[in-house]
Amino acid sequence: RVATATWRLERRGSAPGHFPTPNVPATRRAVMSPGAGITAARVATAVASGRRRTAGNSNPRRAAPSSFFPSSKVSARAPVSLPGSVLKPNGRTFRSVKDTNTRGTVRTMAQVEPYSWGDVPTSSGGATRDLPAWMPQPPPQTGAGGAGTFVPPPCFPPVTTPPDIDVDRIRISEGYYAPGFLGPTPAGDVINPGVNFAIHSAAAAGIDLLIYFDPSSTSKQPSLRIPLDPKKNKTGDVWHVRLDNIPRGGDGYVIRYGYLVDGGKSPDRWDYWEPNQLMVDPYAPLVEGRRVYGKNESCPNGEAGAWMGAFALDETPFDWSGVEPPNIPPQDLVVYECTPRAFTASATSGLDDDTRGSFLGIAEKVAHIKDAGYNAVELLPVFHFDEMEFQLSPNPRDHMLNTWGYSTMAFFAPMTVYASKGAGPQQAAREFKHLVKTMHANGIEVLLDVVYNHTGEGSGRFFSFRGIDNKSYYMMEDLNGKTAYKNYTGCGNTFNCNHEPVTNLVLDSLRHWVEEYHVDGFRFDLTSCLCRDPNSGAIMTSPPVVRAIAKDNTLSRCKLFAEPWDCSMDGYLVGKFPNWDRWGEWNGIYRDTARRFLKGDPGLKSQFASSLCGSADMYAVNARKPYHSLNFITAHDGFTLRDLVSYNKKANHQNGEEGRDGCNDNHSWNCGQEGECNDQAVTSLRWRQMRNMHLALMVSQGTPMVLMGDEYGHTRKGNNNTYGHDNELNNFDWSALEAQREQYFRYHSGLVKFRLAHPLLGRAEFLNDNDITWHEDNWDNPDSLFLAYTLHDCGQGGGDLYIAFNQHDFFVDASLPPPPGGKSWHRVVDTNLPPPNDFIADGEGGVGARYNVAPRGAVMLVAK
Repeated sequence: RVATATWRLERRGSAPGHFPTPNVPATRRAVMSPGAGITAARVATAVASGRRRTAGNSNPRRAAPSSFFPSSKVSARAPVSLPGSVLKPNGRTFRSVKDTNTRGTVRTMAQVEPYSWGDVPTSSGGATRDLPAWMPQPPPQTGAGGAGTFVPPPCFPPVTTPPDIDVDRIRISEGYYAPGFLGPTPAGDVINPGVNFAIHSAAAAGIDLLIYFDPSSTSKQPSLRIPLDPKKNKTGDVWHVRLDNIPRGGDGYVIRYGYLVDGGKSPDRWDYWEPNQLMVDPYAPLVEGRRVYGKNESCPNGEAGAWMGAFALDETPFDWSGVEPPNIPPQDLVVYECTPRAFTASATSGLDDDTRGSFLGIAEKVAHIKDAGYNAVELLPVFHFDEMEFQLSPNPRDHMLNTWGYSTMAFFAPMTVYASKGAGPQQAAREFKHLVKTMHANGIEVLLDVVYNHTGEGSGRFFSFRGIDNKSYYMMEDLNGKTAYKNYTGCGNTFNCNHEPVTNLVLDSLRHWVEEYHVDGFRFDLTSCLCRDPNSGAIMTSPPVVRAIAKDNTLSRCKLFAEPWDCSMDGYLVGKFPNWDRWGEWNGIYRDTARRFLKGDPGLKSQFASSLCGSADMYAVNARKPYHSLNFITAHDGFTLRDLVSYNKKANHQNGEEGRDGCNDNHSWNCGQEGECNDQAVTSLRWRQMRNMHLALMVSQGTPMVLMGDEYGHTRKGNNNTYGHDNELNNFDWSALEAQREQYFRYHSGLVKFRLAHPLLGRAEFLNDNDITWHEDNWDNPDSLFLAYTLHDCGQGGGDLYIAFNQHDFFVDASLPPPPGGKSWHRVVDTNLPPPNDFIADGEGGVGARYNVAPRGAVMLVAK
C-alpha cells in the first residue's frame, strides 16, 4: 500500500536536522502534513516497548559465525504504528483510531538466508515481486582517455521520488551486535531485504533511529522514528535494531538515516549532548548533504548544512573484472601527492564543468600521471568533510573553502561533492571505484591520506561523535578547573584512537576502504596522536591501534606510512615510530637535510650522504628496509618546489590569520630576489636548484614522493599553508604544464623513469661497502659543499652510476673514478645545461677522466 502524502513529526523547530524536546514522550505519534501531493512512506514511528521478543530475530549477514543462523527458529513481525494508531504494550494487537476493526495476532515469518549488499540472484526462485531493478554492466570499453581508461560508470541521478512502500511488510525487530557489524549491515535476503543498525555509545541514556525513505522529505520529516529500548535494543555499549522488507529503490536511490541521542541526567562532566540534533552514524557508508562543492543551493530539499548517513540497498554492482591491484614492490614505489579537487578544478584541465574537481576528473587524467612516471597516487583526504566549515559563522577565515580535507566527518564515506554532475553520494562511491580501477589498469597504486587524529568537531560543532559518546571518541582533560579536549593536533580535539571502541572503528574503516574500494595503502596524518595513552596522553612504546594496523590480515598487502609527529614536542618520532617492521615514515629529517645542504648551509655533508643512502642511521634496525623512509622535499603543507627557491619568507596574508599560520622554518632560499621576478640570472638559478633537488630525490634510496604541480613548477605565491584556497594557489595549471612539457617536465619525468629502470636506484636492502664508494676526504670540513660517490653494479645490471652535487659558488674540477670493465662514462644529467641537454636518458658519451661540475650544479654519469 502506498500513501500519497507528506508525513511530519508532531514537533517544532526550524534548524535542519533539529528536533525540539518531545511534547509526548511516551508514544511519539506521526501526523499527516496538510502539504502533501508527494509520495511518502505510509509509516510512522514505532514504540520499542511494544515489540514482541521472539527467539531468532537476530540474523547477521553471511560473514557472521554460523551460530547466528538458528534455522529452526522464527522471528516475529514487529508491528509498525500507523497515523492515528496506538500500539498496545504487549505488541500482539493494535487498534486503528480511524478503523475500529481489531487486527489479529502478529504474524510470524520464517528466517531466510541473509545476503550482502549488491548480491545478484542466480534465479528468480519463484519470486514474483521486489526483484532488483538493475542489470549487469556491459564489458569494459576504452574510455575517452585512450588505452588504459574505461567508460565511466553510468551516472544515475539521485532519485527524487520514493519507491512503492508496502507498510504491512515492514518488520522491526531488536537487531543484534557482533564484532564487525556496526553501522547499517545487510540482513534478510534479496527478495525480502533488511538492514541491521548498530551504533556504539557507552554514555547515552536513550537513542532514536530516524529513517528517511522519501528522498523529498526534510530532516524533520522521517518516515520512521524508532526509539531504542536499552533493555532490548542494547548489547553492552552497542545499541541496535533491525528492519526487514524495507523499500527497494535501484540505482540512484539511497536510504537516509540518523540518530537522536540523549544522555538523560548524565553526571559525567565530559559528556556533551544535543538530543534534538540529528547525528551522523560514525559507520555511515555514505553521507547525504551538499552535492556540489561550495554551493549550498545544491543541498537536497533546500536544507543547507544538514547531513545524514545514507546507504544504497539495491544498486548495480561495480564491475572490477579484469583489473587487479598492481601490488608494486615497495622499493619500486614513486609516490605522487595529489589534491583530489585541485588536480582538475581549473578550466585549463579541458574537462567539462560537471567533471572538473571530481573523482572522475582524476581518472580522466591518468595519462598525465603515467607519462610523468609515477606508479602511486597519494590522494589528500577523500573521507567526507564539510568544505564550507569556515563559513558557518563570521570569522577572519570565512572567505575560504576547505580544499585539502583534513577535517573528517565520516570515516567510511567518500566525499559526496567529488561526484561528477552533483550526482550525490552513491555516484561518488561508484566514481571513486572507477578512479581506483583506472589507476590499477595503468599499473598505478592508490594510497589514501587518512585523518584519524582529529575530526571536524574541533570548533564545538555537533554532527556525530561529540553528540553520541564524547568521552569515548575524544581525549579529555581538566584544564584550569574546566573540562577541555586534549589538543595534540592543533585542530581543537584529538581522536581517542587507543580506546578500544575507537581502535575498532579505525580498523573497520581501513578494512572498508581496502575491501570495498580496493585501495593499496595509507598515509596517516599526525600519526603520533595514534601513539598516545587514552588517559594520560603520554606517548606509548606499543600503542594498540598502531600495532593492530601492522598485524591486520586485511591490511597485510597495504603500504603504511606514518607522519611521525604531532603538535606536541614529545610527539616527534621520526626514525623511532613504533613500526613492527611494517610502518614506513614520512622522513622529515630527510626533507630538512636535503633543503639545507642544497641551498648551501654548512656542516651537513655527512647527514646528506646518509639521507642519500636511505637514512640507514635511523632505519637500519631489525627488519626495516630503505623503503620505510618516505623521502620528500616538498609536500602539500609547506612551500612548493618553485616557491622553495623563490621565497625566503612565507606570504600567508590571504589566510586571514595575520601570518600566524604555516611553518616559519622553511629552509628555503630565494636565489637572490624575493618572489617572482624577471631577472634572467635569478630565474636560471632557480630552475637549476629545482633540478638539483629533484635529482637528489630520485637517486636517494628509499621511497620518493613528489608534490602535485612540482613537475611543471607550480607556485602558490609564497603561501605555505593553502588549505582553504579553492583557486589558482592550489589548482593544477594544465596550461603551465604544456609550457614546460619540453623543458622542466621533460627533465622531471625522465628522471622518474630513469630511477624506475635502473636497478641501483630504489634498493630493497641497505647499501654495503661493496655497493658504494665515496670520493671524499673532506668529511670533517663544515664548509665543504661538494659531495661525490659511485654506486657499483655488482651484477644487478644498468651500469655504475657516478653522482656529484656541488653547492659551492665556484666550479669543481672533479677527478672521475675509472669506469669498470673497459666501459666509459656517459652523461645522463647536468643540471647546469639547458634543455634538452640537462637530461639524456641513454647518456651522452665523450666524458673524459675529469668533469667540471658547475656552481650550484649536479651531475649523474652512467658507465656504458
